[in-house]
This record gives sequence, C-alpha cells and structure tokens, in this order.
Amino acid sequence: MALTTASARADLEAANAVGDPAADTLVADLIDHQEVDGVNHLFRTINKLGPGQDLSQLPERLAQFMREAAAPPPDWSEADVKAAEGFFAHHHGEASMLQGTVGLIGTYLSPTGAFTLRSTGRLGGVEGPGRRLSQSSRLFVDMGNKNALRDGSLAATVTKVRLVHASVRQLHKKSGVWDYAKWGEPVSQKYTVGAACVFSAQILQAMRNLGLDVAREDAHGFVGAWHYVSHYLGTPEKWLLPKNADLAEAIWNQERDQEWAKTDDGVFMTKQAIDFYKKFLPPGIHDAYVSMVRTAFTDKYADMAGLQKSVLDVAGKPLAAGHKLLSGTAGGLLGGAAKKVVGVNPYKEVLGIASKAFNEVERHALTRDEDDQPQMHQELGDNR
Repeated sequence: MALTTASARADLEAANAVGDPAADTLVADLIDHQEVDGVNHLFRTINKLGPGQDLSQLPERLAQFMREAAAPPPDWSEADVKAAEGFFAHHHGEASMLQGTVGLIGTYLSPTGAFTLRSTGRLGGVEGPGRRLSQSSRLFVDMGNKNALRDGSLAATVTKVRLVHASVRQLHKKSGVWDYAKWGEPVSQKYTVGAACVFSAQILQAMRNLGLDVAREDAHGFVGAWHYVSHYLGTPEKWLLPKNADLAEAIWNQERDQEWAKTDDGVFMTKQAIDFYKKFLPPGIHDAYVSMVRTAFTDKYADMAGLQKSVLDVAGKPLAAGHKLLSGTAGGLLGGAAKKVVGVNPYKEVLGIASKAFNEVERHALTRDEDDQPQMHQELGDNR
C-alpha cells in the first residue's frame, strides 16, 4: 500500500506528527553519550547495507539498527531495478544536477523545511549551501551508479541520511524552542514524503519544462527509485510514494500548493544556494543558469523562491516550449524533422555546463574538508 490522490491530504496530515521511532531512539542515545562524532567517522566504513558488510567496528546497537534497516521495500522487484537503471542510463547527469538545484530549492519552499534547515547548525549557517549540496550530491550521484540498487551501496547512503534526520529531530526536541503545535514533528514523515515528491515528480516536470524528453518507462523508473530511497529513509509503507510516475505527479500537483509558500527562510536559503553555485560556473553563464532554473520551476514557484528574473527568460521559455512540442507531442507526425529541432533548446548547453559544475561540488567537498558523507549533529547552531 502507498499514497493515493484520494488519501494524500489526510495521510500527510497524520504523517506530520510522526518521526522515526527506531532511528530516534538510537540517535537520542548516541547524543546523550557524546558518541555522534565517533559514529560520523565510522560512517566511512559502511559502504553497503546487507550481507557481506562488516559492522564489527560499530557500537552494537547501531550495528543491529543497520541489520534491521537492510530489508528491501516489500514490493521491490527486478523489474523495478531495471526501470530505475534505464532512467539513469539516459538522464543521470541532468537529473543529478536538477536534484541539486531545483530539488534542493524546492525543499526550501516548504516553510517548515526551510526553518528546520536554516536553524540546524552547519546546514543552515554560512557554510550551509556547500555542505548541504556536497552531502546531498552523494545521494543523487549514488542513485545512478552501476549496481547501486543491487549491491546495497545506495541503501547504506540513504540509511545514513535517515540517522541525520533523526539527529535533527532529537536536537530540536532538546532545544525546547521547537513549536510542535505550529510545525509538527521536526523532519516529520510528511516532510520526508514531500521531499520525495520534490526530488522525483517535481524533477520530471522540470525536465519537461526545459524541453528534455523523458520516456514514460524511464519516468516510472525514476519515481520507483525514490520509492526505494523513501523506504530506506524510514518511511512506513502506507506513506511511500507510488512507483507509478503519473500517480506520483498527480499527488504532487494536488498537494504542492498546500505545502509550498514564500518565506524569508526559503528566500534566504535559495539565494545562498544560487550564490554558492555561481562559484563553479564559467564567467558569463550565471544569468543563463538562473534563467534555466526559473524555467524549470515556472514563474509561480520561482517567484516564491525569490529567483531573479532576467531578459533571458523572455527568449528562453518559448524556445524550450517549442522544442518540447516539436520533439515530443508532434514528433510522431513530423518524423525525422523533429530530430532536427532538438538543437533549438536554449538550455541544452547550460544544462551540460551546470551538470559539470555539479561534479565540481563533489570535488569541492573533498578538497575543502566538507565531508561528502551524511553527518549527524551533536548540537544545534543558529547562524541567523
């Protein structure tokens, strides 16, 4: 059983009050015993989840948690793996970059999410964009690695993120300043489900908005990959995103305007992310890059995020729309002629450059001591 359009509103409201009891109990104990820094170091020794992974260096309660977390989604199949691999074989670079830009900014459009991230120490402070992008990029890149969905390597990365989420919940609880009546549970199951929608359904829509052609079977595979990721994030089966891309997008289209709004926190963090990315883009490409992100979002949501408009938007959007029409809907009628129009897409070059810049974020993580492994928090900071 997974989310449906009929049940989504009620299910998500219920999920807003729920954390992750198994992970929360473990991480609360690690924090109380000042073990978080040591466990963060041990994260580097956990490369896979499942048979063959040596967990002997871990505290026994953490090792037991990892063993229990290794179980695959109950409805996962070889067909699902092949579908996901098909998407990444065709779109890995572009999808990873868009998840690291459109996806992350989308999480800032959740008022609760933006507040949580901005108030959570290293992720929300001056080094926030670099650390969040570098650690998130590990997940996005790992999703498309060969055999990642087979050998337990992606499951290990995601389970580490699950524990990071638990650390955020526990530290906000200990702070005594979290408004549970207003915000619900910190990094609740509702937020986790919403993030899965942003990083899957919203990214598929962004790709279409930019004139990128994604076959339906590939779209289903991508959403299926996020179904898999959500399971390892600790999402109960009843709240998992369905593996069908059409249903996932229908749920997201129905719920998005209930979940997204313009806030000072969201605009602040979006600007930090855009400014951070600028460091990795060649001179003169920044305006085109921001225009691309605006087009990926559409004006409505780009304005919510505080993304600046530029004259490039005026020319870019009609051309991208024309490319999408000629290479997609009309392709069957135009035959070979449609293929000649592919080069019209004004964002094709920018997408390639931005994808290369995203790879530089990974290198930055290694050369500037910004660990590309998910890292739990021992304490909160607030660098507002």
